[in-house]
Order: sequence, then C-alpha cells, then structure tokens
Amino acid sequence: MTELIGKRYWIVGASEGLGRAVAERLATMGAQLVLSARSTERLEELAEALPRRADVVAMDVSDSASVKAAFEQVGQIDGMVFLAGVYWPQSAQDWNAEQVEAMCDINFTGAARVLGQVVPYFVERDAGHIVMTGSLSGFRGLPGAVGYCASKAGVMSLAESLHADLRGTGVKVQLVNPGFVRTRLTDKNDFDMPFIKEPEAAAREIVEHMMSDGFARSFPLLFSWLFRLSQFLPEELYYPLFAPKKR
Repeated sequence: MTELIGKRYWIVGASEGLGRAVAERLATMGAQLVLSARSTERLEELAEALPRRADVVAMDVSDSASVKAAFEQVGQIDGMVFLAGVYWPQSAQDWNAEQVEAMCDINFTGAARVLGQVVPYFVERDAGHIVMTGSLSGFRGLPGAVGYCASKAGVMSLAESLHADLRGTGVKVQLVNPGFVRTRLTDKNDFDMPFIKEPEAAAREIVEHMMSDGFARSFPLLFSWLFRLSQFLPEELYYPLFAPKKR
C-alpha cells in the first residue's frame, strides 16, 4: 500500500475538471503537491483553495521546451499523475485536422514528453510513482471518437509497457481508465452518458487506486465490463453492435 502523507506529487493537468478534483483529494490525504497546466491563474486559484501549500509550475505539454523547463523547476518529487487532456467529439465524416492532431499531441505525445523527464529521474533513483490516465474508450475504436480513442489507447499501451519494464523495481506504475466524468470536456457531448460520475467521485476512485498495489483500474466497474469484453468480440459482432452501418 502506498502512503501519501508527506509525499510530493506532480499533478499534470491540475487546473480543471478531474485533474483539479484529484489534486484536492490528494491534498486532503496529506500529499504535498506541485500543480501544472497552461493557466497560471487557474493553478494559483486552486493552490490558494487547498488545505495545505502547493507549488505552481505552469507548463504546456505540447511544447518540449516548456516540459523540460517545468521539470527542472519542479525539483524533487515522489510521484507524477498525468491528467492533461483535450477532447472534441467527431466522426470521420466531420474530421477536423487541427482538433484530431491536438488530441493526439496533448493526450498521448504530451504524456510521452512528461514521461521523458520523469522516467529517467525515477529509474536513476529506483524510486517513484507514475499514474497515467487512460479511458474506457481506449479499449477499442468507437464511432464518433476519431482522435480521442486513439490517443487514450496509446496512453494505455504506454503505461502497460512501462509497467512491464519497471515491475519489481522501486518505480511503481499505475493506470486508471475512467468512464464518463462530468467536466467541461464531456459537456461537449450531445448523447446520453451512462454511469456518468462527478469529478469528486472519480477522484476518490483514482486516489484509492493510487494507494493500492494493483496496476490498472477501470471504472465504473459494471460499465467497464462492456468495454473490456468488447475486446474479445470478433469484428463480425463488434461493429454491428457498437457501430451499426449508417443507412
């Protein structure tokens, strides 16, 4: 079981939504935090509202120089939680190149940029805690989710590879795959979102997982079974069920 009290965690993507809720939850659990996102103003507001002092380091995960400079400023940390992400719902017929590239560049490549600084640091120390945020949508391609599904699938695969390499060392790697969480991102959806969770409830799930010894947690549990079982369906069954042909 991982002890959080007194440990210093770098929260990447802390200014809004789920990232903000996770930061609030970790602070109440006794962790010391470094908050990063693009908006210094939003980070400062969050830092002032937390029950204990937190450091603020602005960073743009789409910019390698910004990530490197931020990591140097962050200093010594015991863990990193990657929650940065963008989302625009769209089908292939409505492909928006700028938005699709942004989802891939921030959600997946942004994670790789941050890990490029954090992983060597933790490996050298043989100590550290890495938490990545995937999605139930990353288990298999879904209609109306061009870019997002692919970016989250990449994050999930990257976390699995890190875990494969680092298990048995002093570096702990974990993956969380949330379903729908009520944020400014999911507010863009114009369809019903089953089992949608408030950010605070999702943050409790994530922090509970961080304290456990398991690698991956997908939630809500019942909803996650649908996506996990879909991986075993042959194409002849999967696509008619999840993506019926348009008439």
